[in-house]
Amino acid sequence: MYPKPCQREAPRVSPILGAARKRVAPHQPPITVLIADDHPVILEGLVEILDSQEDIRVVGSAADGEEVSKLYYRFLPDILILDLRLPKKDGLQVLKELGTSTSSKPRVIIMTTLDCEEAIFRTVRAGAKGYLVKVADPQEIREAVRRVAKGETFFSSEVGLKLAKSIAAPRLSRREMDVLGGLVSGKGNREIGQALDISEGTIKFHVKAILRKLNVVGRAEAIAVAARRGIIQLA
Repeated sequence: MYPKPCQREAPRVSPILGAARKRVAPHQPPITVLIADDHPVILEGLVEILDSQEDIRVVGSAADGEEVSKLYYRFLPDILILDLRLPKKDGLQVLKELGTSTSSKPRVIIMTTLDCEEAIFRTVRAGAKGYLVKVADPQEIREAVRRVAKGETFFSSEVGLKLAKSIAAPRLSRREMDVLGGLVSGKGNREIGQALDISEGTIKFHVKAILRKLNVVGRAEAIAVAARRGIIQLA
């Protein structure tokens, strides 16, 4: 039995499966994998999917963002499978921090329920080499691990299409994001201008730019499209 993910007495390290695992030849070391996910059922399922393979070995698991950073530097795995929604420190922050490390840059596969364009774009820009949604089948997960371990990238056709659309789409500037946040709050141009300390005319200019970049004709549609693409999060 694997240790339960909620245990904190010691880092969770996957045991060797003994006779159930075929030995890998000395010149073919297994691909080592660290998994970060705060859902015990998903975590245990991933361990079972991967650790049953003779060429893949799960060396540990983490249930929050702070723990995964510590375990990464302890094990230096070939692959890190990382959820974006983690307690204490979210997956994107972990990815950015590990990516700036001078000692070892990880090969990261994001595995999450988020499949919006903006989430995919941000993680790839931060250095992720693969992106899977949690409905991925076991064979797809194993293929992703093997390909990314070889230095390749892995994105399903649906994720790849969303990534391409996100890359091609015009990006909102920081000020336009501020104005969009005001629109989401239901504020008018004057209220947004007062909050941002800029003129009402400048707000109108930014609103027009937002509508053009999102390819919409009205404020309500802009909010809906921005939410669907993951540019904003609605409460």
